[in-house]
Amino acid sequence: MVYQLELNKKIREYITHSNKVFMNNKRIPVATPVLNGNEKKYVIDCLDTTWISSNGKYISEFENKFAKFVGAKNAIAVTNGTVALHLACLGTNIVQDDEVIMPTFSYIATANSVAYCGAKPVFVDSEKDTWNIKVSLIESKITPKTKAIMPVHIYGHPADMSPLIKIAKKHNLHVIEDAAEALGAYYEGKHVGPLGDVGIFSFFGNKNITTGEGGMVVTNNDEIAMRIRLLKGQGMDPNRRYWHPTIGYNYRMTNIAAAIGLAQLEKVEWHLKRRRNVSRLYDKYLSKLTNHVQLPIEKTYAHSCYWMYSIVLKDSVKKERDQVRDQLDNEFNIETRPFFYPMHIMPPYYERERSYPTAEHIASRGINLPTHELLSEEDIKYIANSLESSLI
Repeated sequence: MVYQLELNKKIREYITHSNKVFMNNKRIPVATPVLNGNEKKYVIDCLDTTWISSNGKYISEFENKFAKFVGAKNAIAVTNGTVALHLACLGTNIVQDDEVIMPTFSYIATANSVAYCGAKPVFVDSEKDTWNIKVSLIESKITPKTKAIMPVHIYGHPADMSPLIKIAKKHNLHVIEDAAEALGAYYEGKHVGPLGDVGIFSFFGNKNITTGEGGMVVTNNDEIAMRIRLLKGQGMDPNRRYWHPTIGYNYRMTNIAAAIGLAQLEKVEWHLKRRRNVSRLYDKYLSKLTNHVQLPIEKTYAHSCYWMYSIVLKDSVKKERDQVRDQLDNEFNIETRPFFYPMHIMPPYYERERSYPTAEHIASRGINLPTHELLSEEDIKYIANSLESSLI
């Protein structure tokens, strides 16, 4: 036992020394935007023409090309992913005291968007392998108040949509896809987002394409699209300026943000290819650690966009998750992110009497590793070696 501990110490010292020599104190961020297309050109055009607010050619062009990319009839650009979710709820008439079923394991905006409408988020546990909503548990949560199901394509892997949509149709429920993290993800050959009644995407700075802040609502339902367009622009009648038949919101994307988004969208295949290559390199260099970490999988029905390459520490790792993250940060200069907290333990949505064991487990043991287009193979090899050292 003493010999093994000493050997582990020497291995760790060797890996640490080798890594530091290679990296020369280089900092590896968990995410970084890559602006290597026409972003500057289009933004300068906005400045030169003074079209910098919520009108301008880049908004409609971004919407039209985005709709084409994801296979949706309508795409509506908005200020961020959270308001996109709020509009998706409003567009499907989620109102006071309605219930919307969703996974507890998601970013807080998923639940907040429902609460904004005065409705109640109803939580479901996760699958152990994909970490998405466990579809087999959904029907047990349906009540006379249930209005919609809101699957989340967590970290870029599609939820299992076919059986979920079947349940929704059986009970006459809307399907609102939270695809904030899933641009470039496909389910059974179709892009996620327009698979349900309405879907949303986020363009925050760490997403597969970015506008800095920004979001998009997509739908094949013209009536939903018309309602969302009305609500996002202060509820102003499109045919009668400054006439407001309903209470609306100022959720409009600026022309400058859309210009950046359009430039990013022009290179979306490059961004997605680079992310996928990063994931394959992680698979290669982390394969030696599968006794200690659960790696992300890709179901047969799915094409993941690998927004984040995410792992879960197995029970064989005796350290706490945050100990491992701190070591990666302090010793190896590698930034990571913890998994989201499950929403049912958050103060606004706290459920004292209920437990969601899978969500609670992965939330406490999950780590998002650096995932972005600028990572080299040597970077990923270094991250894998550093992780191995931190687990010992």
